[in-house]
Amino acid sequence: MTAYLNALGVICALGNDKAEVARRLFAGDDSGMVEENDWVPGRRLPVGAVQGVLPQIPPELGQQSSRNNQLLLAAALQIEGDIQQAIERYGRSRIGVILGTSTSGIDEASRGIATYLREQRFPSDYDYQQQELSAPANFLAAWLQLSGPAYVISTACTSSARALLSARRLLDMGVCDAVLCGGVDTLCHLTLNGFSALEAVSEQRCNPFSRNRNGINIGEAAVLYLMTREASGATPIALLGAGASSDAHHISAPEPSGRGARQAMQKALNSAGLHAQQIDYLNLHGTATQHNDAMESFAVQAIFPDGVPCSSTKPMSGHTLGAAGALEAAFCWLSLASENTQQALPPHLWDGEADAQLPVLKWVEPGQRLLHTRPRRLMSNSFAFGGNNVSLIIGDAP
Repeated sequence: MTAYLNALGVICALGNDKAEVARRLFAGDDSGMVEENDWVPGRRLPVGAVQGVLPQIPPELGQQSSRNNQLLLAAALQIEGDIQQAIERYGRSRIGVILGTSTSGIDEASRGIATYLREQRFPSDYDYQQQELSAPANFLAAWLQLSGPAYVISTACTSSARALLSARRLLDMGVCDAVLCGGVDTLCHLTLNGFSALEAVSEQRCNPFSRNRNGINIGEAAVLYLMTREASGATPIALLGAGASSDAHHISAPEPSGRGARQAMQKALNSAGLHAQQIDYLNLHGTATQHNDAMESFAVQAIFPDGVPCSSTKPMSGHTLGAAGALEAAFCWLSLASENTQQALPPHLWDGEADAQLPVLKWVEPGQRLLHTRPRRLMSNSFAFGGNNVSLIIGDAP
């Protein structure tokens, strides 16, 4: 059964709606990555922060007030008309909510606990619900008064990619007629200090696949799709395939040969009924860490021996952790969207100094476009701690 991605709301360091995100993404604009010095003591780090005023949480849902939910609300408001049409068509009990996150409202919780340790009381705006991993799905379902399945997946950097995979399963099983799916993660002290402690954070703009790469930049984002069994629009876009694997190699280091990554990509191809030669573009996980980029290079070479146009978009958005899978699938969605009349692709930003120890990949250059006529098929990779791997294939609906 085909799962159509009929609407997209997105907010990240590249912009506060999909038009702005697309314009800056295809231009290779990394100006959203801004150096800040108040996240990790003694370090000034580039972060992909969302700029501007976010919508306020409605007063009746004030106990769920968090920046994470504000980002999610900003994405949802972009497609509110599509959501309301789905509610009228299918009913509130037939619409599910599946989201990925790794932070939820943990920054609000950290500040609340700090106040408690200092003053022996929690601040008036603190509520435990803010930090629960289920908070984004609970908030969105409550805001829209939906009574279908609503839950959150938290598998680190594959969380929101898995949310799309799970949403399609709910449609396939007939549990839902529509699913709001995607992911949201917020910049917070816990994750930035945690990755800094792992010596995985770069003090410069990240430099994926370069011999000079030295770590990630962290960002924040919210991405929300309306997924249904029915197509809408002149150029319907579908989730054609999805593959997941869990090689369980190490709690934080990837399996060096890329075995799990290869399995995820091959499963996605099998799921879509495609061969590697039919993929027009690959959005790499591309974190700019030594081990991830090496592993992914070997895996891509194995699956795509003839090469495939590819890029890492993290120098423009930052690594948005639990939102990364849905965000980078959204970048593929934007390449396919009817508004993208030039069929532009996201360029690969780096210093151009290749690592001689890694296979040579086919980097997307600024201004490069999709070469093939319809149907177009794009793949996006997400790899996470614990050997958790997901690949998605987005393309023109069959």
